[in-house]
Amino acid sequence: MDALAKMGYDAMTPVQEKTIPVMMEGHDVIAIAPTGTGKTLAFGIPMLEYVSLKDRRVQEVVLAPTRELAMQIGDEITRLCAFIPEVRIAVLYGGQPIARQLDKLRKCPQIIIATPGRLLDLYKRGNVRLDAVHTLVLDEADEMLDMGFIKDVTHIIDAIPPTRQFVMFSATTNQDVMTISWKYQHDPVDITIEATRENRPKITQYLIPAERETKLDRLLYLLDSDEYHRVMIFTNTKDMARRLNDRLNKAGYDSDALHGDIPQSKRSQVMSNFKKGRFPILVCTDVAARGIDVFDVEAVINYDLPNENEYYLHRIGRTGRAKRHGVAFSLMSFADSVRMDEILKYMKTEPIRLHFNENEILCNENEEPFFENV
Repeated sequence: MDALAKMGYDAMTPVQEKTIPVMMEGHDVIAIAPTGTGKTLAFGIPMLEYVSLKDRRVQEVVLAPTRELAMQIGDEITRLCAFIPEVRIAVLYGGQPIARQLDKLRKCPQIIIATPGRLLDLYKRGNVRLDAVHTLVLDEADEMLDMGFIKDVTHIIDAIPPTRQFVMFSATTNQDVMTISWKYQHDPVDITIEATRENRPKITQYLIPAERETKLDRLLYLLDSDEYHRVMIFTNTKDMARRLNDRLNKAGYDSDALHGDIPQSKRSQVMSNFKKGRFPILVCTDVAARGIDVFDVEAVINYDLPNENEYYLHRIGRTGRAKRHGVAFSLMSFADSVRMDEILKYMKTEPIRLHFNENEILCNENEEPFFENV
């Protein structure tokens, strides 16, 4: 409670209110909840309550699909146990020297937060034992299984005692998630948190017509508005993220890119610098951005419309966090209109439609300029 007060929390979110008592009773859980609703604390609090401080074995394991999410969960759990110094936590992921992670394991952590591939590698090497695990959590299970980790995940589950508590958090349901639940969970409690007005981030969505030849100019217009000083721009491919970032740099904008081809050490550095505000514009792909938690992103720009409806929700959910207001712009060509209709049907929201007038000024439907200073 002291740690929660220090972190600024004074009330539970719906997912925490529903999950914490069920986990404390020892039930398996499958929770479907929107991004940004406080899932880490929902499983982190029961995990810390379970930990036996005198036991030097691994007792709690959290699996995350990406290195960035694993590090973020590790940071939040570390803050949560600020007044329990005996708790030891190890965050394990690929791309970091394995010797450094072996040093963490030698300190006998009770809690491990890891990506599946790296944890399985260390387990097979005999560097980590999982025979005393009390709780296993799969965070963003849908994304983890979509990314091809299902074999690694099942190997890890098989290595953990069958009496363990197994908890899955997911933004959506898919066949792999339901298969894992059916095969490995014991009478799980289903928890579904709808994106209500109370827990949905405050995000105003805008649509801007932009054909291929005008898309970059439209993007620069938004950046030149000087309204947004923390911006994430999404593309669908690694190549586009790289090329767009290069074009922004050549045009004098302070930006950097985050995509799958960037080495882990560089990815960690880019993410750290963006979180610290050392540059204002981050160009990224969906996979690289999963789990990124930067609380002061002011605007999200969809340079490309995502191929999956869920990705649209994850993208715009990077802004409007911590009860702040955010905006999301989608650049849409005529060919994109059918795809956008599918997204809006999924989202059950209607964005505000903007357009450029004959003088190339961005206006609302009443022909009023959207920005005062552009």
